[in-house]
Amino acid sequence: MLVRHMHRTVMVCAMVVLAGCTRHGQEGVARYRTNCGICHHGGEGMKGEIPPVSGRVDRIATTAEGRHYLIDVLLNGLNGPLDIQGVHYNFSMPPFRAHLSDEEIASILSYLATRGDTYPAPVFRADEVAAARAQPLASGKVAEERRHLDATYPLP
Repeated sequence: MLVRHMHRTVMVCAMVVLAGCTRHGQEGVARYRTNCGICHHGGEGMKGEIPPVSGRVDRIATTAEGRHYLIDVLLNGLNGPLDIQGVHYNFSMPPFRAHLSDEEIASILSYLATRGDTYPAPVFRADEVAAARAQPLASGKVAEERRHLDATYPLP
C-alpha cells in the first residue's frame, strides 16, 4: 500500500513538472514573469494589495463562464474591490489587450492553471482569447462579470 501511494505521488509530481515543460508552460511562465509577476510575484500576490493567482485560476476555469472571465481580466483589466479567501483587496489591474497576443494570453492562463490542484489542468486556447478580444469591455464591466460569476459559481 505504501509503495503504491509513493508511486502515485511520484507520478503526480512528474506530471506537474512536465506540464511546465510544454510549449504553453515554457512560454506561459516567461510571459507571466515579465507581465504579471511584477505585481503577483510568484503567484501568491501581496495580502491586502494584490490578489493571489496560484491555486485559483485552475478552479475558476472549471466552467465556461469562469474561463471567459479570466480571459476578460487579462484583456480588459479589472478595477474595484474584491474579497478573496477572506481578504479584502481594492486594486486596479491594467489591461493587456494592446500588449499581449491571443497566444500569449492563452499561454499565461494555461501556465497559471498548472499552479493549482485541478488535474488535468485546464488549457486555454488562442481562439478563445480571440473571441473575447472581439468584444472589448471596460474594466468596470469585468468587475460586474466577476460579481455575477461569484454569485453563480462561488469563486475561490
